[in-house]
Amino acid sequence: MNAGARRPRVLLLASGPLDRRDGADTELAAAVADAVTDVDFTWFTRWPRPRGPRFVERGRPVTMPALEGLPQRAQRLQTAVAAAVVARRADLVHAVLTVDEAFPLFSRVLPSLLRGTPVLHTVPGVQDARLLRRSRPLGQTVALSSATARELSAAGFGQVLVVPPVVRLDRWPYTPRPSGTTPRVLVIGHHGPHGGAEEAVMAAGVAARAGARFRLTLALRPRPGHPARTSGASVLALAEREGLRDVEVLGPVRDMRRLVASADVLLFVPRLLGVKSDVPLTVLEALSTGRPVILGDHPQFAALGDTVLRAPVGDARRTGHLLRQLLDRPHWWQVLSEQGRATVEERFGPERFAARYVRLYRELLYHP
Repeated sequence: MNAGARRPRVLLLASGPLDRRDGADTELAAAVADAVTDVDFTWFTRWPRPRGPRFVERGRPVTMPALEGLPQRAQRLQTAVAAAVVARRADLVHAVLTVDEAFPLFSRVLPSLLRGTPVLHTVPGVQDARLLRRSRPLGQTVALSSATARELSAAGFGQVLVVPPVVRLDRWPYTPRPSGTTPRVLVIGHHGPHGGAEEAVMAAGVAARAGARFRLTLALRPRPGHPARTSGASVLALAEREGLRDVEVLGPVRDMRRLVASADVLLFVPRLLGVKSDVPLTVLEALSTGRPVILGDHPQFAALGDTVLRAPVGDARRTGHLLRQLLDRPHWWQVLSEQGRATVEERFGPERFAARYVRLYRELLYHP
């Protein structure tokens, strides 16, 4: 970061290897690697390394054994040990880690293994506030929303900074609304109770009974303890009881950009955010593409303001009526579409994101 000086070495650490889009932690860590260009990043990849293009384009990958199948705490401890080895040659460790069930133990183990290497901790979200009682700060802490920053500060994490997430605008261009087909409502969330699927299906049932016509597509990620196959069958059974006929539950989505562009509306209405990011990247990507979004009114979404439509958490009737009105009013749809893109450009663009992290890196590397 100083002309003529050795480039600082930064170990970029997430909950898993950074060689695929696999949740909020890895997505946000990859965005950091893309945004901060004047440091040398090191990050973990699976062994054997997957073929094809890298998910993270910059930095030096270090292989570690595949962790699939191990309990979550065992995975995190193995990551901590590997990080301690690699961090011997690092000037800074940047951990991008959700506060989940494995974090309290990890937060006690990692600092003792690093032996004084400074740590920057970006928290994509907090799975359960009760976990904070058993957790310790890793170093300077960054949250994605003011609501989570206040929660972390109250739990003893000191002065928590807020850096909103980022969208690569060139990868998520504004696209016209699909025409000539039945409108598609795209649902994101998790399998299992309170993950957003059941809530969305019940809201869709309200909209359909009020006269709206649409296809319902659910793109759900797995949650520990809730097999996708069983959960998918339960969702389809609920859809049938709600009188919905044109419904599909997708497995892993290879081309999320195409799926989002094919939708008319994005619906994200979980009762609990759980392991989702404070502001899920798919929500921002949909807004960038020009797709109106309906959300459950969680405090973490306050930064989105009037860009999105919000219904009280768990209120299927209100959510369903918002959906029907949005599908039936093309002018309102267009206003929200343009407003969503403009908000992402203003608040969640790469230049602003990069400037904030560059400033943080400089402070930690040169003024610890």
